[in-house]
Amino acid sequence: MLFPKKLKLLFFFLSAPFFLLAQQGKLQALIVDAETNEPIIGASAALLDQQSKAYVQGAQTNVDGVLLFNAVDFGTYAIRITYVGKQDVLQDNIKIQATSGTNLGTIRLRDDGNTLQEIKVEGRAAEMKLGIDRKVFDVSQSLVSVGGTASDLLANVPTLQVDMDGSVSLRGSNAVKILIDGKESAMAGSDINSLLQSLPANAIDKVEIITNPSSKYDAEGQSGIINIVLKKNIRTGLNGSVNASGGSYNNYMAGVTLNYRDRKFNYFGSYNFNRRNSPGSGLRNNRYLHNNSEINNTEESSRKGINNTFKLGADYFIDDKTTIGVSGNLSIRDNDRSSSLFYTYRNHPTLNGTSTRTSTQDESDLGYDLNLDFSRKFRREGSELTANFSYGRDTEDGVNDFIQTYSSGMPNDGRINNTSEDGKVINIQLDYILPLGEDSKFEAGYRMIIRKSFDTQFSDTLNVQDNNYYPDYSISNDFDMTNTVHAWYANYQNKLTKRLGYQIGIRAEQAILNTSYFTKDPSIPVGQEETKGGLDYFRWYPSAFLTYEVGASGDKVQLSYTRRVQRPRGWQVNPFPDVSDEMNRREGNPNLMPEDIHSLELSFAKFYSKWNFISTLYYRRMNDVMQPYIYNVDDNSVTYSKWENLTSSNVAGLELISKVNVTKWWDVTWNGNFFYNKFEGNSDYDIQEQKGFNWNTNINTNLKFTSTWSMQVRGDYYAPNIRPQGKTKYMTGIDVAVKKEFMNKRASLALNVRDLLDTRRFGATTITPQINSSFEHRWMKRMFNLSFSYRFGTQDNSSKKRPQNDSGMDENGGNF
Repeated sequence: MLFPKKLKLLFFFLSAPFFLLAQQGKLQALIVDAETNEPIIGASAALLDQQSKAYVQGAQTNVDGVLLFNAVDFGTYAIRITYVGKQDVLQDNIKIQATSGTNLGTIRLRDDGNTLQEIKVEGRAAEMKLGIDRKVFDVSQSLVSVGGTASDLLANVPTLQVDMDGSVSLRGSNAVKILIDGKESAMAGSDINSLLQSLPANAIDKVEIITNPSSKYDAEGQSGIINIVLKKNIRTGLNGSVNASGGSYNNYMAGVTLNYRDRKFNYFGSYNFNRRNSPGSGLRNNRYLHNNSEINNTEESSRKGINNTFKLGADYFIDDKTTIGVSGNLSIRDNDRSSSLFYTYRNHPTLNGTSTRTSTQDESDLGYDLNLDFSRKFRREGSELTANFSYGRDTEDGVNDFIQTYSSGMPNDGRINNTSEDGKVINIQLDYILPLGEDSKFEAGYRMIIRKSFDTQFSDTLNVQDNNYYPDYSISNDFDMTNTVHAWYANYQNKLTKRLGYQIGIRAEQAILNTSYFTKDPSIPVGQEETKGGLDYFRWYPSAFLTYEVGASGDKVQLSYTRRVQRPRGWQVNPFPDVSDEMNRREGNPNLMPEDIHSLELSFAKFYSKWNFISTLYYRRMNDVMQPYIYNVDDNSVTYSKWENLTSSNVAGLELISKVNVTKWWDVTWNGNFFYNKFEGNSDYDIQEQKGFNWNTNINTNLKFTSTWSMQVRGDYYAPNIRPQGKTKYMTGIDVAVKKEFMNKRASLALNVRDLLDTRRFGATTITPQINSSFEHRWMKRMFNLSFSYRFGTQDNSSKKRPQNDSGMDENGGNF
């Protein structure tokens, strides 16, 4: 292989000379509780210009209660320190005059004596934060998602969309990498959507959106990375919470979380139960051009699921600098889906009249993962080595059967499909951070991930003459896939001037894909029943970020470039047909190539005292775009589609995110994404050039009527979006929630209504030389939900052994 020679170039890059550091000062203080004299973890501080009181920097206290501002320009400042339940502290006339820095000593925060009847915002965390390569959204206070799942919550995050199958899209693309606490969830197996629909929304603290990830992170993900950060308890002693909710259509959820922490150990565990029931409906019109016929159908469906998730783990704090953690997750999921479709046939040569199709799908899923984490902080401040080993397995067994009855006297159709999936993921990761000065740091690491899956399908077809089922070997098969990726990366961050900073990085990945597919057809000669395939390639993935700080208010301009990849999934390369829908047969392509993506962004962040916004101009070039391609329609109007590298595409857009604090008790957040999409034509597949302007927007408003009553309203609109063989239809909806806190804010009761106007429907049109197709589907009707939550335990936040980065991913930036 060629990659050893290329690695020499990587090591040469790591040893390249670095730029000189800019001269700036720093500001430091120790924040403690005035009553107990214990350090306070997570207190927020804003550094302000002394004269204008404009925002300069934001920071939080670390595990030792230390507050640190780095890279502060010489001058005179004020500092404001806030913490939940404590009085704000404002200190003026702080002078930064020497590179050695200024130490404010110990600052003591006293209890807030204000009465509960006062109307005020009480230490609410920043809802949005702009980092050097990400946007961070605090969703811990989201009301419209209370009693829902992670999928429900992600649908309320700016720039994200969730479709009828729970698939998450970022800027209109569902080719996105989803991480949980900075790691790929091995427990999800091949279906991250099912895991998101079983994860309760109230377990999530924040969501990180990384549209242009640096070389430190996996190169996979066309539109970027979504990192879901789960809530952590940092209080000492025994703490926990219980919650329960119930809603329309017999939807229920309940959970308990426990945490015990002392100076040497942290033990944590949780259990969550979720019962889902989503009634839906849909309609479809297919017009077949080769015989001028039509098939229309209407559908009523129901999706039900019972999910049980368990988590258990412990952290051992060997000393102030070394931590070992072990944790495990278990998920037991049972999902059922039933549907009834009514077909009408017009002008069809072989089909006429009507038919009714009823189908059921039962799936049982067992998934688990084991994680071992190690972190070691060194003498140099900020220097750290982290390591992670994880192993996960997910097994799923399913039965899908249908029966189709025709009014014209044609023979009935029937089929039973038995499926089994067994997926395993092994992950080994090492990361090292080395600060080289006030503004510079070097990062390097290695990751190996192995994904193995074995899928089997056995199909029986109804014989109408004796009303018995017999094996159908033409679609009975086994599919074995192993996907291995070795990755090495290096990043260097520094400043050219006191305002101009940069980060450059390189990632080298060796990707190896091996596939084997076996037919169960006994007529195939021995030795010919197996077909092997594979792909082995090495690529460089560079990244570069250039950031300029405008003025003293924390405003930023950032230019970034990254190269990324989108690799095919198992179902996209499995050549055996999926016949879950007899009228639409789909198959994978073992020769499918990965997409190659080049991404360029220019961002500007503006911070005012009551109004902040982020604007991003972006461009994305994608080669070898993977899409399902309809290549045939037979005489019975059955469509056949196959995954192909159809074309190349160019996307250019403008994304805007803005938050306005209208009053102390009312804020509004708005997000808009406006983009131009162009799919190039491909004569080999008879695809014409497709281009058009698309946009989507959402708005979220929070109102705090009193210290214990609050309300949230959210609305969204998604305009039609083009695809290589058609376009999606528009979609819109409104969610509303009201919350009441009581028992000294340890307990709360929330009522929310999802899709208040009952308007959310997903639809699309497909246009090919053989067929014009249009469909619309409503996967969930208007839903009411009532939720109760109670928190118990100590109020001491003084533990000194908390890792600084719970998400497993770096954060740098200003608060919203």
